[in-house]
Amino acid sequence: MSAPRARVVRRPVHGVLLLDKPRGLSSNDALQKAKWLLRAEKAGHTGTLDPLATGVLPLCFGAATKFSQLHLDADKTYEAIAVLGVKTSTGDAEGEVIAQRPVPAVTQERLAQLRAQFTGPQRQLPPMHSALKKDGKALYEYARAGQEVAREPRDITVHAFDLALTEDAGRPALRFTARVSKGTYIRTLGEDLGEALGCGAHLSLLRRIATGPFGIGQCTSLAALEALDEDERLAALLPAEALLDGHARVTLDPDNAGRFLSGLRRRGHWPDQDAVAVFGERPVALLGTGHVKAGELIPGRLLSPIEIQQILQSHEAIATP
Repeated sequence: MSAPRARVVRRPVHGVLLLDKPRGLSSNDALQKAKWLLRAEKAGHTGTLDPLATGVLPLCFGAATKFSQLHLDADKTYEAIAVLGVKTSTGDAEGEVIAQRPVPAVTQERLAQLRAQFTGPQRQLPPMHSALKKDGKALYEYARAGQEVAREPRDITVHAFDLALTEDAGRPALRFTARVSKGTYIRTLGEDLGEALGCGAHLSLLRRIATGPFGIGQCTSLAALEALDEDERLAALLPAEALLDGHARVTLDPDNAGRFLSGLRRRGHWPDQDAVAVFGERPVALLGTGHVKAGELIPGRLLSPIEIQQILQSHEAIATP
């Protein structure tokens, strides 16, 4: 009879872990594993990656979860391989083969045409194997039941796009890198490349190498996180304000900081700003977000005094050898 598993004692953890998600693991499974390793009370992520995909997955803990939604709008950059001549039911290597067609010769001139065609504003039809909802039900649920439902094309933007010929398991393929707006499906982009060539395609590799200001070089793996001791795991976290890239900074004295945390508007000589990150002056600490209109600082998402105190205490603990 096996011994009972020890109960994990949760604790307040605040910050952002940049994870290099492994292939085959869902985003939620990766989140739960990291949450367990950190013994964190509260956690969330900033948008899912397919189980097939690897790469940058920012995980938010504690106070950082209040700003995770802001990151959903961030541009993202992917590397992918589209295997030509083979279409699958899911648009990737996990689906069943549904069609095979001959692959035409692809010249450098044709590649240049494809780069131009797939760069800029696009209209993209969401795939059936996606988490988008239709009548309160995810599209992939319809797909698994063998049903196809009507979807509306969505406006996306491919900000930068490059591709080259390669091979995958002996088959002709295209390796491409794309920086895209939110809501872009890279599986669909790969399938559309195949249709543009008249032969169809599916993805055999998908890796997110950047999301917003975060790049793959900043990420850690679950295995590396597991190898650290508890203090080192906490030190691997970025502060919650790392999610506030592009926010102007406003600093308040202790009196105004306390009033702001109570949800009160403050007046000052600030220019109008749609997004500001608000900090206390003494001690220096993130208080929350807001916006400035006509010299008035208007609160948005606020940290609680308890969260601020816990963050300051954790910083002191890390700084003390």
